[in-house]
Amino acid sequence: MRIIVFATQKGGCGKSTLAACLAVAAQEAGERVLLLDMDPKKSLSRWGSKRNDRNLLVRAVSPTQLPATLRGLTAHHVSLVLIDTPFLESPAALAAIKAADLVVVPARPATFDIWASEVTGRRLKLMGRDFVFLLNQCPPSGTSSPMQEATEALEAVGSLLRPRIRSRVAFLHAARRGKGVTEVNPKGEAAREIRELWLALRRRLPAG
Repeated sequence: MRIIVFATQKGGCGKSTLAACLAVAAQEAGERVLLLDMDPKKSLSRWGSKRNDRNLLVRAVSPTQLPATLRGLTAHHVSLVLIDTPFLESPAALAAIKAADLVVVPARPATFDIWASEVTGRRLKLMGRDFVFLLNQCPPSGTSSPMQEATEALEAVGSLLRPRIRSRVAFLHAARRGKGVTEVNPKGEAAREIRELWLALRRRLPAG
């Protein structure tokens, strides 16, 4: 069983949407996936209620419940756990990060978001955790000066996943219906990016 945690210092970077869409893509690729929602906003839990899928469950857990929850998953043959967390210094985020095989730090290509992500990356380094940055909600053109500056700033602190995930309406449509973008438009660009992102993440994970 591998554990991926989505964590950041700043909200609004799309952690919940990414977790949901990646969970669907991983399930389509043959993983047995469970989503754990540790964010008080409970966005993933609402998505899971809308989806109502017995094969892709979403559980809300507290920091104290997390260790026992993870121990119990082995008997259920779960191969991949994706955990959505609130802000980095919260007890929920710290508990999830402690259990993670890999921490994904999503960031929008905006100055304040990049600064917050740099802080997150340095904090994760001090904690000795394996992490990667991911540029999310990017503009259609990926060659602008701000995009280049964001890429360089993040790569100065840690590894940056490819591809960048662009801002697309498909993500909004999918979330509203309790779906992943690979389901609502399987041949669309958003679906292609998410599948590529899953492959990139899988290469970073230990064998499971």
